Parts: sequence; structure tokens; C-alpha cells
Amino acid sequence: MAKIIDGKAVSQKIKNALKEEVKELRKNGIIPKLAVIMVGEDPSSKIYVRNKSIACNELEIEYEEHILSNDTTMKELLELINRLNKDNTVNGILLQSPIPRGLDINEAFKAIDPKKDVDGFNPVNVGKLCLGQDSFVSCTPYGIIKLLEEYGIEIEGKDAVVVGRSNIVGKPMMQCLLNKNATVTICHSKTIKLERVTKKADILVVAIGQPKFIKSNMVKEGAIVIDVGINRGKDGKICGDVDFEEVSKVASYITPVPGGVGPMTIAMLMNNIVKAAKDQSKY
Repeated sequence: MAKIIDGKAVSQKIKNALKEEVKELRKNGIIPKLAVIMVGEDPSSKIYVRNKSIACNELEIEYEEHILSNDTTMKELLELINRLNKDNTVNGILLQSPIPRGLDINEAFKAIDPKKDVDGFNPVNVGKLCLGQDSFVSCTPYGIIKLLEEYGIEIEGKDAVVVGRSNIVGKPMMQCLLNKNATVTICHSKTIKLERVTKKADILVVAIGQPKFIKSNMVKEGAIVIDVGINRGKDGKICGDVDFEEVSKVASYITPVPGGVGPMTIAMLMNNIVKAAKDQSKY
């Protein structure tokens, strides 16, 4: 039976350390601050934004929210981003996705100052990640790497498979694993005979948004399985992209949903805000 990778416990450990760091920064007159932009009324986004505000409050990080209507124009969105870029009291800017159709999220990410891009989606930070340079790393992949390290799981030399090629998780996850010297394969909707690829993985990361898609026959005996998915199953309960009950019988380690990767995403966002405040103040 697989050991459970407890994202709640690890994220709390990280946040506790960050809280002490924020206290020290505040003593030196440095007050980390996050500005969140949400466009529209997406229900999931509202929950995610609330969770970010709660985490900021817990760590004594300043927080401000900009809620824009569904009919916001691209010009208005870019004007707000530009204003926040110029605001020296704001260290980090986060644009909550998704945004309404008709708005170009990539153009918006590109407009965020790379020094304030705590989500790691600006092309400058994406490029720096690929080059192995200091950058802001997308919070979910960054959190997964921290989980593996916390549990003493060796990445170097391992065969890693990432299922999903999104710009938010799949692609940066591939690069994070590559930077840690894993041999990485990335799979997607056009991959032929997916199970042949996933079954070779020592480390399997799944981020496709399909409930319980990965079954035990797709997983190598003793593999480390990281489930990024958050779905609502037919029974109404939250579940991941991995069939936890089945796969936990063959994996050596597995993340639960909820309580696995999710809490780490928030913790690494907090980490990136603190990093931004330190970098901008030359602390």
C-alpha cells in the first residue's frame, strides 16, 4: 500500500517558516503585498481567490483585490496591470484564470512585470526556467518539487512522465523535473497507447482534468504518483485524475485529493510573494 504524501502538513511547515520571515521583513520596514485581479464571476475562481486572501492574512502579507466585470475590455485590464506594475507598494501581481472569452490571457501575462510575476507565467520567467536561471516558478509544479524533496524522493536519473501539457502545470512541470536531472516524457491527448508510456514512469505526474482517469494497470509497481487533478465525481465528491483506491495498491507514494498538491500551490505562491518583496528591496 502506498505511503500518503501529505501536502497539508508540508504546506503548513513552509507557511510557518515564511511567517517568521515576513515578521523579520516587517521589522526592517519591508511589507510584502499581493494584488489579485479577477475578471468575471467564475465560481471556482472565487474560491481560489478567497483561499489566497486567507493565506496572505495568516502570514501577515498585505492583500488587495481587484474584481472586474465580465464586460471588461482588454484595454482596461492592461491599464490596471500597468498601474499595479508602477505601484511600488505592490510586490506581486496575480491574474486569476480563467478570464472571459474575448480577452487574451497570454497578452495579460506578458504585461505583468516579470519582477512581480509571482505566478511565473510571464514569458521572461518561463524562459528563465527553461535556462535554469533564477526565476519565479509556476506554483503548482514548484510545490510538487518541494513535496518530492520533503519526502526524500530522488528525482535525478529517474524516468518521469507528465500527463498533460498545459502552460500552467504540464510544461513547467516537465522543465522543473528536467532541471532536477530526471529523464522526462510528456503525454497529451494525442499520445498513442498512453498506458505504455505511463507504465514506465518512476515518477508519474497527472494533470488532465479527467476524474479517476489513471488506473492501476497504467502505473508501474512502486511508482511515485502525483495527482494534480481536482474534479467532482459522479457521487458529488471531490476526486483527482488518478483512481486513488486502485493506484494506491501499486504505487509506493501517492498524493491524495484533496490534501495533496492543492495546499502546496498556495504555499509556493506565498513563497514567491516573499521572494518578490526581498528581491525588490534588495534585502
